[in-house]
Amino acid sequence: MNAHLDALEPSLVWRHFRTLCNTPRPSGHEAALVATLESWADAQGLAHDRDSFGNLRLRKPASPGCEQAPGVVLQGHLDMVAQANSGHAHDFTRDPISTYVADGWLHADCTTLGADNGLGVAAILAVLEDPDLRHGPLEALFTLEEETSMGGALNLAEHWLEGSLLLNLDSEDRGQVYIGCAGGADVEVDAQLPSAAVGDHERTIEIALTGLKGGHSGADIHKPLGNANRLLVRVLRSLEAFDARLISYHGGTLRNAIPREAFAQVALPADEVDAAIVLIAGLEKTLLTELGSGDSGLSINAQRLAETPTAEPLTLDASVMLLAALHAAPCGVERMSADVPGVVETSNNLGVLSLENGRLHLCALVRSLHDSAVVAMADRFKALFGLIGARVKVENSYPGWAPNPDGALLATFNARHAALLGREPEVKVIHAGLECGILGSKYPQLDMISFGPLIRGAHSPDERVELASVEEFWSLLRALIEDLAEQR
Repeated sequence: MNAHLDALEPSLVWRHFRTLCNTPRPSGHEAALVATLESWADAQGLAHDRDSFGNLRLRKPASPGCEQAPGVVLQGHLDMVAQANSGHAHDFTRDPISTYVADGWLHADCTTLGADNGLGVAAILAVLEDPDLRHGPLEALFTLEEETSMGGALNLAEHWLEGSLLLNLDSEDRGQVYIGCAGGADVEVDAQLPSAAVGDHERTIEIALTGLKGGHSGADIHKPLGNANRLLVRVLRSLEAFDARLISYHGGTLRNAIPREAFAQVALPADEVDAAIVLIAGLEKTLLTELGSGDSGLSINAQRLAETPTAEPLTLDASVMLLAALHAAPCGVERMSADVPGVVETSNNLGVLSLENGRLHLCALVRSLHDSAVVAMADRFKALFGLIGARVKVENSYPGWAPNPDGALLATFNARHAALLGREPEVKVIHAGLECGILGSKYPQLDMISFGPLIRGAHSPDERVELASVEEFWSLLRALIEDLAEQR
């Protein structure tokens, strides 16, 4: 499948990316890909091993005469975000990703593409295979479960890596190099809320909020995008005027993707149903006006349910309190950085929200350039949802990556970028959670940078990569490795 990728340039990179597209690899299901890469490494004569978590390392000795060059660790993550458009049946644990080219970009058919971080991984494999590349000692580090928990990086073996320089290939902007990133943590909220049976005077309706673009909860959090959970909660709050009671709710599928869709069922007095549906139609127009061109595909559909759901709705008091807490919860950009212009400092994404049989679950992802701000926002969740008796825990915390603008690796990269492309790159700090902060905490001696091709729409079915940027990225990566091979 995806044979057309073999016709693209650089052919080494695209051939490996084809393997990645054809090998299902959502977070937690990377085993088949690891086995494939180990078999490939054996065929190439490359040493390979895993740490206790399952992270994979491949090693290639230096080219003759380059044995004294600094060791370079090429790093990327094997997993991908699993998102598909509503109504598109795709089993990410079994089905390959179907791709196509349009207007100079590579897309996937109604799913995430996996260019994040598949193209970084493919480029690393191409480096290891390239017979003409002159290089120092190379290690390829492929981590697991980056998209769901940073688990691979958090559990990476210490005293395992040998190199002193690390190239993270998980960035998504052409002409830029990253030297710092936000840290973060998952905030998990759970509660069992009181319910009461649907009354004889009540009827039920279902509300579907769809059509939003979604996006990466770090890199895209500052954009004028709608969050389906935030917006549907707002709609549900408006129905409190009719004494509506929440029965069920399902919104978002990943804590690190801005939710594109959300669905709810409510019970309300029979004589208020028509008025509620009219109100919702009016709110759709209001929200479309507010979102403007930033997210113009919003659709809100409300319809009567022919049969009463088996689950009981929340009591009116519980429904009101829950929606009030969700409405007040932090969502989106909390603060912009005072030290790095144009960069988000602290944010939160209301990523996954569900209510079923009175059981509430919320998973939010807090990010900040300051670890202390992550702790403070997580504590706000504890304070807020503690008021409704919910249990709040903080998991999968990972540190930020403090920028080092005076690093020797950055200087080498800047010079090579200028020589190859006629301009120095923009040096940036990213609000997304690159693994560099975690890797740096385990290997503080590493001098690190992050760069990659131009990817847009990551973490959504709109994900795409610019073909020309992949050629530029590959040329830059090869030239940088050859420059580093001459250093002593």
